[in-house]
Amino acid sequence: MYRFISMVMNVLGIETSCDETAAAIVTDTREIRSNVVLSQLETHAVYGGIVPEIAARAHLEHIDKVIQAALSDAGITFDDLDGVAATCGPGLIGGVMIGMMSAKAIAAAKGIPFIAINHLEGHALTPRLSDDIAFPYLLLLVSGGHTQILVAEDVGVYKRWGTTLDDAAGECLDKSAKMMGLPYPGGPNIEKIAKNCNNPVTARERFPLPSPLKGRKGHDFSFSGLKTAVRTHIEKLPKGDLDPKDVADLSYALQNQTAKILADRCESAMVRFLEEYGEKTDNPTLVICGGVSANQTIRETLDDLAQKHGMTINAPPLPLCGDNGAMIAWAGIERLQRGQNDPLNFQARPRWPLDPNAAPRHGAGVKA
Repeated sequence: MYRFISMVMNVLGIETSCDETAAAIVTDTREIRSNVVLSQLETHAVYGGIVPEIAARAHLEHIDKVIQAALSDAGITFDDLDGVAATCGPGLIGGVMIGMMSAKAIAAAKGIPFIAINHLEGHALTPRLSDDIAFPYLLLLVSGGHTQILVAEDVGVYKRWGTTLDDAAGECLDKSAKMMGLPYPGGPNIEKIAKNCNNPVTARERFPLPSPLKGRKGHDFSFSGLKTAVRTHIEKLPKGDLDPKDVADLSYALQNQTAKILADRCESAMVRFLEEYGEKTDNPTLVICGGVSANQTIRETLDDLAQKHGMTINAPPLPLCGDNGAMIAWAGIERLQRGQNDPLNFQARPRWPLDPNAAPRHGAGVKA
């Protein structure tokens, strides 16, 4: 049995699942007292993507100083902590292990609860940190590794309605950007370059792109065909370095089509959510979270769709869209408030679905 040391609960959150070494202090009053994120973008840019071994070594090198910076920014010490939460999956297992073991060491040394957090749940609960969104809500989790539609019924209780059958949306954007010669990370650079498109109508006519699964029953996604279509368009362009105008037009067409695909697959989920959960909430809400939720075109497209169906859209503030320690700390607080914590022999999980009871999807694999 643990005793909280103050009227306000301070929880340290540690996130190391991919290429950000992050730590934050969050309170149960929803105050983010610190949120330190050390990016490895420059380290991996030369490779055009994440190299797991290099990422793990960088986490190991920087984790201690990032945690100390989070405590210093919050104006507290280890003795002021009421719990420590860490991402324990899914993710690159080497990095996950480093963050998890750091959290366990702090918990053991200070005699405070250790909370193992599902990285995806960290994203899923972020709107409850930023905006105190009530359960249940419809959730679009869209990132480099996952694209899913779920219903968030409570902490730890999710019903998956749809998932990607091949590439995730963020993966499609990143790989397409690489084919266009844009630097890593691809998604944000596509959004940046797309603003240079002078004629959106002409861009879509020059680079028509498919809408995989459009109108089909269910809520699953597919982005592999979209990525292949981008490659086909690039191969038809003049050899050599791509013309910046071509890149801007193709980036716009790709971003626009990605938003339309997400909206198409979300629309039937909205109708279903209103039918099944409409009487259980006073404010039916579509929450979009994950790194790709930072894209303004996608936000605006889904906002228009939500208004059409009488729903509210919620997306985290931009600093909380990507991987960060604050979302992990908050997920830890949500669990501590329910009397939940984890033993120090908890094992890291490279795969950890939010809805373990969801039926398997052919081709979805670890993205389920």
